[in-house]
Amino acid sequence: MTEETPGFDEKPDVPSGATPDDAEPKAASEEGAAPAGDASENAGLVAQLDQVRMALGERTADLQRLQAEYQNYRRRVERDRVAVKEVAVANLLSELLPVLDDVGRAREHGELVGGFKSVAESLETIIAKMGLQQFGKEGEPFDPTIHEALMHSYAPDVTETTCVAILQPGYRIGERTIRPARVAVAEPQPGAQTVKPAEDATEAQDASGPEDGAQNSGNPGSSGTAGNKESGGPDEG
Repeated sequence: MTEETPGFDEKPDVPSGATPDDAEPKAASEEGAAPAGDASENAGLVAQLDQVRMALGERTADLQRLQAEYQNYRRRVERDRVAVKEVAVANLLSELLPVLDDVGRAREHGELVGGFKSVAESLETIIAKMGLQQFGKEGEPFDPTIHEALMHSYAPDVTETTCVAILQPGYRIGERTIRPARVAVAEPQPGAQTVKPAEDATEAQDASGPEDGAQNSGNPGSSGTAGNKESGGPDEG
C-alpha cells in the first residue's frame, strides 16, 4: 500500500513540450477576458430595458387616449340621453296645453269645483314636477322672445310697450319655451312726447313777457322824445 509523502505539492498538468512558465500567461489572459464579457452582457440588458420602457410608454399613452375617448363617449351619450328626454317631455306637455287652458278658463269662471277641481289640481301638480312653468303677467314689459302680441292699443299711462292683458299664459321647461305668452299690448300715445316741448316753449314765453314790458315802461321819455324829434314841434317853438 502506497502512502502519501508529507509535504508533497501537486502541480498542474502541463502539456507535453510546454514548461510551467507557459501556463501562467494563459491563466492571466482568461482572467482579463471575463470583465469584457460582463460589460457586453450588461450593455445588452440595458438595451433590452430601454426597449421595454419605450414599449411601456407607448402602451400607457394608448391606454390614456382610450380612457379619454371613453370618457368623452360617456359624456356625449349622457348629453344625448338628457336631450332626448327633454324633447319627449316637451312633446308630451305640448299636447296637454289645451287641457291646461280649459282648466284656466274654468277657474276664471268659477266652474272649477267638485271632482273636476281635484283632477285639475292633480294634473297641475304632476306637470309642475315634470318641470313645466307658467309665465306671463299683466304690467310686465313686452318681450318678443317670450310674448306674442295678439292685440295692440295706445295708453297714456305707459312709458314703453307693456303687456296689459294675458290672453293665454306661456309655458317653459327650464330655459326652453314651449309656448309664448299670448298678450294684448299697449304703447305710449304717439303725441305724448311732442306735446311737452310745446308746453315748455309756451311757459318760457309767458315768463319772459312781463320782463320785456317792464323794460319798456321804465323808459317812457325815450319814446316821447323820439316822437317829438320826428314831429319837430318843440324844437321849432
